[in-house]
Amino acid sequence: MLFVSSILTAQKMEVVKGDFGFLAGQKEINIEFDYSKLTLLKENKTEAQYITERAKELNDKDKGVGNVWKKKWSGAKESIWNPKFLELVNIVLAKKKQEVSFQEGLTSAKYTLIVEAVWIFPGWDAMVMKQPAKVTTNLKFVETANKSNVLLEISSENAPGDQYGNNFSNESRIGEGFAKTGKSLAGLLLKKAYK
Repeated sequence: MLFVSSILTAQKMEVVKGDFGFLAGQKEINIEFDYSKLTLLKENKTEAQYITERAKELNDKDKGVGNVWKKKWSGAKESIWNPKFLELVNIVLAKKKQEVSFQEGLTSAKYTLIVEAVWIFPGWDAMVMKQPAKVTTNLKFVETANKSNVLLEISSENAPGDQYGNNFSNESRIGEGFAKTGKSLAGLLLKKAYK
């Protein structure tokens, strides 16, 4: 008999500094995603290191597969990760009748949320056994006109990225970690800012 093994990870969301008061009455929040300090795996590899090594590993196994994977990886931020975060934060708030929208490109919004990707573990799926992705981010609410003025900073550690059934795409599993981060942030905002 085969057993499906999955190590459970718990997301930890903690206010590092600031408070939620400035969000009262805000209808629009600009959002930016920052991957410039991203590290991956337990070795804390830079994204460039990870891409080079992973592409070589895949190409050595099956010629050309690593090159295809590099294209998927480079497009994942704009096509999967950022949209997943945005979708979930907005859906959760809308379901609770909150008239606030988080969107990219809202440069006229008074405040901006900078989602800094800090660390990612892509996870894996080998059908019988799997390990969910983990996504760690810093969520910084700043003044749009003065981004050095951080009004609220929230640390989100190890947001799990997994789906029911099998998911062989690292990029998709990571996207679920971003979705979980957006959902958890919305839940925190509903408790602290939009009571």
